[in-house]
Amino acid sequence: MVGETDHVLDLGCGVGGPGLRVVERTGARLTGISISEEQVKTANRLAEEAGRADRAVFRRADAMELPFEDGSFDAVMALESIIHMPDREQVLTEVARVLRPGGRLVLTDVFERAPRKTPRHPSIDKFCRNFMVTLADADGYVAMLHRAGLRLRGLLDITEHTMQRTFEELARPVEGADRPEALGQTNLPDLFHPSDMLGVDEFGCLLVAAVRP
Repeated sequence: MVGETDHVLDLGCGVGGPGLRVVERTGARLTGISISEEQVKTANRLAEEAGRADRAVFRRADAMELPFEDGSFDAVMALESIIHMPDREQVLTEVARVLRPGGRLVLTDVFERAPRKTPRHPSIDKFCRNFMVTLADADGYVAMLHRAGLRLRGLLDITEHTMQRTFEELARPVEGADRPEALGQTNLPDLFHPSDMLGVDEFGCLLVAAVRP
């Protein structure tokens, strides 16, 4: 848990929703970063509207080269963001640098679950192309964390509670008439639809917790 005296970094903050909830529930001070200027503007506006601008600040920055001094943060969160970053190990090395000793990291990541099928389900590749996502190597995650200067605290497969539920919810309002083929768009084989992933249980989600020694 974090508290009022802690400073949290929200890595890949989007429009600030999760970060603002952390501030509201814990009283912690939060800095969120995104490479999208529009997301940063929206996040700061929402913080102002929520009366949290004194505790939550959002800025444009690159997670691959964080503009913060060593040991600046007590905790780092990266929810559904590292999946879009080109080099996970470089990001994690930067996270370790800006965490104080004893500081904690919590992140979610996507990976290919065992048993891995050959060939891989085409909907996984379609999803990755459409949303500029890469899959983590779950088998090598612990070693990657250690190389980055972090120590694993926990690694949990949360697929059943996250991915399939998300795709089910997203698929409901756009089934039937809204599918590309129903609209006559049969020449768009790479257009992703949430229902494409229903039952594709080899596409998984990890919850990772680590600490800087």
